[in-house]
Amino acid sequence: MNYYKDSCPQAEDIWRVLSEKQTDRSFGMRNFRYIETIKEALERECPGVVSCADILVLSARDGIVSLGGPYIPLKTGRRDGRKSRANVLEQYLPDHNESMSVVLERFANIGRHFWSCFFACVGQTHCVKLVHCLCPEVDPVLNTDHADHMLYKCPDPIPDPKAVQYVRNDKGTPMKLDNNYYRNILDNKVLLIVDHQLATDKRTKPFVKKMAKNQNYFFKEFARAITILSENNPLTGTKGEIRKQCNVANKLH
Repeated sequence: MNYYKDSCPQAEDIWRVLSEKQTDRSFGMRNFRYIETIKEALERECPGVVSCADILVLSARDGIVSLGGPYIPLKTGRRDGRKSRANVLEQYLPDHNESMSVVLERFANIGRHFWSCFFACVGQTHCVKLVHCLCPEVDPVLNTDHADHMLYKCPDPIPDPKAVQYVRNDKGTPMKLDNNYYRNILDNKVLLIVDHQLATDKRTKPFVKKMAKNQNYFFKEFARAITILSENNPLTGTKGEIRKQCNVANKLH
């Protein structure tokens, strides 16, 4: 915290104004051109000082608040990597259709019970990821009304991955960060295989029930998970670089 107090005192104001301007709808935060807009503003004010990694973390912090979640004090001073590899991401983050054992195993290296808040409480899922629950037959485990809603949003048995076909992760409070996701999955209003497993696996169900019952507990655990994630093996000091442009390493700029 306060890492840029002397080197770029306007940094907090710049990314807060620009990121909040775009978070009127959550979809904007998923569009990386807004990260580039924040980066360009910071480069004009303090060239070569604020990393893209910090922009992402602090934009997420302020986005959480804008959606009704808690303010989470997060450290700054990260540096950017010089390379990005898809296989590394696949190694550490589980896919939507993997078993709960795989999920727990992969998250174990990040932090104890970190997985408990690493599920989508706000957002949407593309039809490509959930059509297997609907075709050729609707998965009988699904809540009937919820399944009808999914079929309405995803009518095609083979969705176009480039089409704007999504289902909200939480139909009740789609633009609010709350514990409704956990109540939904206990009621079989799920989108992904991993959602259903989270609510039924004996290792995870007790935590899901506690999250669903107590929003304050959810916020506490959510804040802890975000903190753990933001501090997971960052590049600092002389490691990495401060990118001039967030979507490409400096050597390729």
